[in-house]
Amino acid sequence: MAKNIFSRINFERLVSRSVARFISKTLDLAGSKMDVNTFLSIAIVGGFAILIILAFALYLIMHLNLLLALGGGIVAALLFAVVMYMMLNYKIDQRKTFVESILPDYFSLAAANLKSGIALDRSMLLAARPEFKYFSSDVQAMNRNVFGGETFENALRDLAGKYKSNNFQHSVRMMIEAQKYGGAMADLMEQLAKDMRSQQMLQKEVSGQLLMYSLFIAFAGLIAAPVLYGLTSQMIVITDTVWKGILASNPGGLPTTGVSFLKPSPPKISPTVYHDFSLVAISVITGFAALIMSTISSGSTTKGMRLVPLFIIVGLGIYFVVGGVIASLFSSFGSL
Repeated sequence: MAKNIFSRINFERLVSRSVARFISKTLDLAGSKMDVNTFLSIAIVGGFAILIILAFALYLIMHLNLLLALGGGIVAALLFAVVMYMMLNYKIDQRKTFVESILPDYFSLAAANLKSGIALDRSMLLAARPEFKYFSSDVQAMNRNVFGGETFENALRDLAGKYKSNNFQHSVRMMIEAQKYGGAMADLMEQLAKDMRSQQMLQKEVSGQLLMYSLFIAFAGLIAAPVLYGLTSQMIVITDTVWKGILASNPGGLPTTGVSFLKPSPPKISPTVYHDFSLVAISVITGFAALIMSTISSGSTTKGMRLVPLFIIVGLGIYFVVGGVIASLFSSFGSL
């Protein structure tokens, strides 16, 4: 029932034509069969639902100020939209990586077909093996478009436009120029395959040389930061407990030593506030550590998105383990 109601609403009218075209292009690059209206309905309805639910939860359960509760709901709704966009970008990058990994084999097969006397469009179709997954489906769709009356040049450009790959688009431009001016297409495809394999080998060598940087960032963000936050959090708990015992033993206040500014006083930060701050800080640090590691090792930030939840969970787990160990070591302070 709700699905039918939302399908009748034209959410595309809520955004400009340029934004709708951008979303449509992004969905195509991600290989999604979802249309723009469905995507906007999920983003807008889901965002409003998160805003309302979280705002009410913060206001009624956490007893926050109404403006703060609304602010938290708005931030959560915006994060929901950002996560949806990042998921699309991750899918786009995943498709790009897969296609660039199989292009050398695909061009080699197509070149072999060309040398056996098969036409270019037929050679590309026969080279689309089942192990190439959705790329084979796209090549078959290109071939159907050619038989339907579309020029081979436009069909080839449309095929390259389905992937956000500069290597693939550059290869297609060279193929179009070779076909237009009578170049040796088979030799060109073999050279393209050779160059792509050399580039992939070079990328692997660079990634291996940058491994130490990745390990250092992983240690600093995933282990060192949670350990330090866990240690500091428990030290604040212990200090707060000690001060409570001191103030209970001296209800009249601590005596001064003659110098007023040297008068000791309890810490201004409560253990609860620092604990909440530690959770947020660890989540941010470990999340960015995953993205930075991905950028250093592969040159793509979006590839690290799949590591972000894992890094956050491991970082928070280390924080709680360290806190538990320190708390058990200094449990005797609880009797003060």
